[in-house]
Amino acid sequence: MARADAGRRARSLLVAVVLGHVLLISAQVATPAGPSLLRTTAVAVVTEFQEASWVVAGALQSIWDGYAALRGVRAENARLTGENTDLRVQLQQARAEAAAAGQLRALLELGPRLPWRTTGAEVVAGSLSPDYRTITIDKGLRDGVLRDMPVMSAAGVLGRVALPAGDTATVQLIIDRSAAVAVRTERTRSEGIALGNGGDTLRLEYLSATADLAEGDTVVTAGIDGVYPPGLAVGRVERVERSGTAYRRVTVRPFADFSRLETVLVLVGPAPVWAPPLAAPAAKAER
Repeated sequence: MARADAGRRARSLLVAVVLGHVLLISAQVATPAGPSLLRTTAVAVVTEFQEASWVVAGALQSIWDGYAALRGVRAENARLTGENTDLRVQLQQARAEAAAAGQLRALLELGPRLPWRTTGAEVVAGSLSPDYRTITIDKGLRDGVLRDMPVMSAAGVLGRVALPAGDTATVQLIIDRSAAVAVRTERTRSEGIALGNGGDTLRLEYLSATADLAEGDTVVTAGIDGVYPPGLAVGRVERVERSGTAYRRVTVRPFADFSRLETVLVLVGPAPVWAPPLAAPAAKAER
């Protein structure tokens, strides 16, 4: 054991002595350029190390700059995304306000043409069930709104007040399954009853076998049901199906758009005896 340790120490000492001689010789041997071989080698090693350090430092700096720039881009993208979302919301609000203003303007223009006393109201709720097509308006008994008063939009008849309360009222739309309106056609004065389908159309029934109906005929209220005054625009005949001499099915498309109701008019006063009935203008009927 002692011999092995002594051998290792001798070999280590020999290696150290050899390296020392090599270093001494390198320091004494001159290169063609003048400096010693040891100095030239040391300078070369240090230079390579410095160059490698600069390369690494440059790469790290580039990575840091890219990371910092990326963080800036991400922050800018987040800010722009937020601004874009805000602008979209503002645009939607502006469109909604413009649509509401358009409906209100149409109602204000309609009011003076109606020979009945009216009051404007806003729609505050609607029925979600297809079996009960109703809306709730923000006018009620305190505003003089009573049961069975007709309700209109700028395009035509919407329905009647079914359940008035203090400050609100429920309006049954004419497309409700249990709704009925006495109507007649403007062209031939043929009378019938428009019944709701629960969807977006009406069916015209109780027609005379001799009634003359054609697709495109304008349908208005007849004024004989005790609810709707005569001459209010209801809709247009969309389809006529006959079975022999009798009418099998007549479909009427209402003028009013029941999917976008925001403001309405309630007819709260009777018409003067001299006032003519109000029919749908030809321009509106074609739309």
